[in-house]
Parts: sequence; structure tokens; C-alpha cells
Amino acid sequence: MSQPDRLPRSPEMMSRGDTALLVVDVQERLVPAVADHRRVVWNTRRLIDGAKVLGMPVVATEQYPKGLGPTVPELAERLGTIPSKLTFTCGGCPAVFEDLDRRGIHKVLVCGMEAHVCVQQTVLDLLASGWRVYVAVDAVGSRFEVDYRTALGRMDSAGATLTTTEAALFEWCDAAGTPEFKRISQLARERAPGDEGVTG
Repeated sequence: MSQPDRLPRSPEMMSRGDTALLVVDVQERLVPAVADHRRVVWNTRRLIDGAKVLGMPVVATEQYPKGLGPTVPELAERLGTIPSKLTFTCGGCPAVFEDLDRRGIHKVLVCGMEAHVCVQQTVLDLLASGWRVYVAVDAVGSRFEVDYRTALGRMDSAGATLTTTEAALFEWCDAAGTPEFKRISQLARERAPGDEGVTG
């Protein structure tokens, strides 16, 4: 009997064929108040770029843009039409998820702001609706550490899978030796904001 070239892929992992990226409310008037916001925006941008390299769906929302402003330009220029909502949960934009479901997507990696409000409520609603949900812990943020940490704990205990930006990028990519891998590897090697002067 011939040996397979690899073990079966774990259903615990994301793949480019079954996963979408959801960018939650990374908006101009909210971002400056969020702790370590430059790193959150940087990681969100790397996730968007990585998803696009791999041909994955990327969707986004804006919370009451009249009050919080539009999505920050660095991200907005990479995104298509961004629906707005008044509910904190992105469940207030059901068409986004109906479209993903029609495309055979059943896993969502969530990033954005704030971890304990719009991100957390979205994650809990998606879990309740049968989605497999992942949260990039270094691409979500809150104004205060206690809110951020408590939200991560609550989402984890509810069944969301916590991960990081770099782990997600390589999980999506799956294997080395491809043109996509080279571009994902470049994203992984980028220096984080504030680390530009650090040499390794």
C-alpha cells in the first residue's frame, strides 16, 4: 500500500479554501485611543495582505462612521466596500456572512477593535451561529489592558481559537516552496512598529 505524502490536515487549522478574514471597526477616531494601536493596525494590514496573496475573502465593518470616522486609510485602500452598523456585533451586517456561507466559507479569523466590545460580541454571535472562529490576539486591541485580557479569556472559554498574526499567515499558506510562500515569508519578516532600529 502506498504511503500518503502527508498526514491528513487537522480540522483545527484554517486553510485558504475555508477561511475568511474579518476586520472589525479599525476607524480613525477609535484607533488612537487603543493601547499599542500601531501594532494592531500593522498586524491587521499584514493579515489583509496575506489573505489577498492567497486569494482568501476579506470583509470589514465600520461602527457608526459618522461618529467614529472611516476605516484608517492604510487599511481602507486594501478593502472594498465596507458596510456600516449601529449594533456592536458585526452580526448587524448579516449579508456579509450570508455571502461567505454561500461561498463555502465556515471559518473566520477576526481582528480589529475593540477586543471587549465589537470584536467580542461578534465572536460570540458567530460561535452561536455555528461558525468556527479564530482571533488574532496581536491584531485586536482595547483601550485598557484589563478589558483586552478579559475579552481574550471570555472568547477562549466560549470556544474561539486564539492565535497570532504570524501563526495565521503560515497556517493559511500551508507549505513552503511556492510563490505565495515567498510573499507570506516577506510579510512575516517585516519589522514591527517601534522595532525599526532593533538589530537581531
